[in-house]
Amino acid sequence: MQTDSLSQTFAALADPTRRAILARLTQGEATVGELAEPFDMSLPAVSKHLKVLERAGLVSRGREAQWRPCRLEAGPLEAANDWLEVYRRFWEQSLDRLESYLDELQMKGKPHGRKS
Repeated sequence: MQTDSLSQTFAALADPTRRAILARLTQGEATVGELAEPFDMSLPAVSKHLKVLERAGLVSRGREAQWRPCRLEAGPLEAANDWLEVYRRFWEQSLDRLESYLDELQMKGKPHGRKS
């Protein structure tokens, strides 16, 4: 079964360890060993997380002699943000309507000619 890229992105982001790895990569390239340092898990376990991130297109690995740096690939995050943007606008509009309604109720409850 083929999964669309947006589903792969959200599946990869569903795990807090993978989100922490991505957060670390915003600071620059890192080796698997460097990425594993803050976690209480083996290098193979961290490598499994990296494979999920690679399949989702969120991480790429370079090759410089013996050093294989991992780097953040932000393109899939932009697609996820674009998808979420629709819902952000929906909630902002809903909250704006609620605010207007509450203002209207407040104005109806005030006595005329008085400021409070």
